[in-house]
Amino acid sequence: MKRKSFDELTFADDGMFQAVMKNPELSAELVERLLGVRVKQVEYPELEKAIEPYYTSKGVRLDVYLKDEDKAIDVELQTYPQKALGKRMRYYQSMVDCDSLMKGQPYTKLRESYILFICKFDPFRSATKSGYGLPRYTFQNICVEENSVNLDDKTVKVVYNASAYKSVEDPKVRALLRFIQTDEPGEDDFSKRLSEFVARVKENEKFRKEFADMNLHDFDIMTEAKEEGLAEGREEGARQNAVENARSLYANGVSADIIARSLNMTIEQVKEIVCESAQAAN
Repeated sequence: MKRKSFDELTFADDGMFQAVMKNPELSAELVERLLGVRVKQVEYPELEKAIEPYYTSKGVRLDVYLKDEDKAIDVELQTYPQKALGKRMRYYQSMVDCDSLMKGQPYTKLRESYILFICKFDPFRSATKSGYGLPRYTFQNICVEENSVNLDDKTVKVVYNASAYKSVEDPKVRALLRFIQTDEPGEDDFSKRLSEFVARVKENEKFRKEFADMNLHDFDIMTEAKEEGLAEGREEGARQNAVENARSLYANGVSADIIARSLNMTIEQVKEIVCESAQAAN
């Protein structure tokens, strides 16, 4: 639950990943290495792009969104498990399509679409609850009755399990996943360039201030806290645990608003806990 300091950030951390991927050349090379597709001419990567097609629909905020003349690619990096990964990818896919096709255009104008998730864990569990251990999971729409029939909807969803980097045959992919998992670039040229870029970002006072002001890492903390709160909520004494979590988060600089949302509390409840803690300390 302890929030990382700015100097502790790695390439795989929220905020830092987006800052590095702001470089079009690095974004294109990462995509080409992990997806094996050529990115001809990258439109400037849009970081945390929000797609909200309708006022009443749920919008999405994509980590890194790249487009060239015939492709749209969403890249997400996850350092901890999240529920409903498949449905999340399905929704992201639909939003990318909405963003790709202008009103009145025929469906033939839809770009090829890639949803790429890079995880530092195995997101899929077998019937025995253990991970399948694959470094890469690729999903395309094929016919159940005849696997040789492909829907040919030009969509691909790829999930990488960086923790299984040792079993990857391609040395370039193995080196990149190793860097993402361990933060050690080794002898791989691209991983070294990513690591060097991270170091340069850390020297950028403007980004340092933005990180402090925007609390880019708070989303990670909020999600972890919410998952922990939901699990503990099924057990006796959940309220006390939530109170302790709220105190801990507040002590680590997390705002009352984020604490309330992450622990399913009201702002008034959080403020009451904070006041009680202050009185107890005095």
